[in-house]
Amino acid sequence: MMDRDTQREVVVPGSYKPVEAENLSPFEILVCIPRGIVKGGEVMVLIFLVGGCLFIVEKTGALKEGIVYLTSRLKGKEEIGLVLMGFLFAVGGATEGLEEEIIPLIPVLLVFTRNLGYTPLVTIGISYGAAVIGASFSPINPFGVVIAQKIAEVPFLSGSLFRIIVFIIAFTVWMIVVIRYANKNRMGNQTEELLSLTTFSKSHIAILCLLGFAFALLIYGMLSLGWGFNEISAEFFSIGIFIGLVGGLGLNGTFMAYIEGLKTMTFAAMIGGLAYGIPLVLKEGFIIDSIIYGLFTPLQYVSPMLSAIGMMCSQAFLHLMIPSYSGQAVLTMPILAPLSDLIGLSRDVCVLAFQYGAVLMNMINPTSGALMAIITIAGISYDEWFTFVIKKLLIIFLISAIALVIAISIGF
Repeated sequence: MMDRDTQREVVVPGSYKPVEAENLSPFEILVCIPRGIVKGGEVMVLIFLVGGCLFIVEKTGALKEGIVYLTSRLKGKEEIGLVLMGFLFAVGGATEGLEEEIIPLIPVLLVFTRNLGYTPLVTIGISYGAAVIGASFSPINPFGVVIAQKIAEVPFLSGSLFRIIVFIIAFTVWMIVVIRYANKNRMGNQTEELLSLTTFSKSHIAILCLLGFAFALLIYGMLSLGWGFNEISAEFFSIGIFIGLVGGLGLNGTFMAYIEGLKTMTFAAMIGGLAYGIPLVLKEGFIIDSIIYGLFTPLQYVSPMLSAIGMMCSQAFLHLMIPSYSGQAVLTMPILAPLSDLIGLSRDVCVLAFQYGAVLMNMINPTSGALMAIITIAGISYDEWFTFVIKKLLIIFLISAIALVIAISIGF
């Protein structure tokens, strides 16, 4: 049914009934691939146009010179640079649920961290990983906790102090384990070698100012103007053309560079688009509702603490099939909220279990278009990323489980 307050389609508790459903034919499954690409079209366009823009900046040479200069200022303070970068992305995840918006930043961040001597895995861990941590433990993430609280009829900002404390602990642990890995796998600082070759021209300074303006406008547009992916793509397309002209590439050279940049981003864009097709197969095959019902109804027969941890684990498993955690909140909270009342679990804890389980899985979810695009741009295979992140993620899940137990113990 349609909820009048949220204008979202929500599940009616107790409405689940088994139905006879025809299996999807092999051809119908194949059709879900182009449909998934169409569904992820805005993200794919974002990858293409922003990637083309940054390729033009790289062609002018200004980006390398600016980042080499910046990293030279952090000589001996590399860990501070990583902490500051991680904190900014964690705040972005906590306030805006940053995911796809990180995609255009990855090429710049890769150059920055490489000059500090760190691998691409560290780059993604400090940026995307920190953003996921922020989104998971945030008291104000509009696409996660706010939607879940509204559906569960929990007041906005309820339990914020507890959430903030757990956020600080989780973020601190995340930064410690990632920086520890970073220091053990240094590539060597390249700044001194490159700094002697760096000479700033007026055009390069102008290009860097334009690029800084573009990112500032990006943040302002998202926070104040309600920008989506299309607005961001349009901004970077126009900025890229202007930068090419300022950098002396000429009109023809600028568009040739743009086309070259589009070619380099094709694989990342296609991977991101294909990831959207998997949930369509599950939905068209009437599989999702049965999985939700089967995962959550047994929880009413165990103790509240085990039930809360079971909710978190079930939400984590379910997120592999529903890459949108806001959509997952709409599907699951109408079932879990009354179930929580039945087993003596507060709805605040129910929302916590959703946050920790669903949002944290974005760290490894192969159906997440944002994750797949980001690691592809960074030149990292999914196997490499999974190996890098899984132990660290399990530590964060352990912290989440302990937080749930403490929440129940203190009557959260």
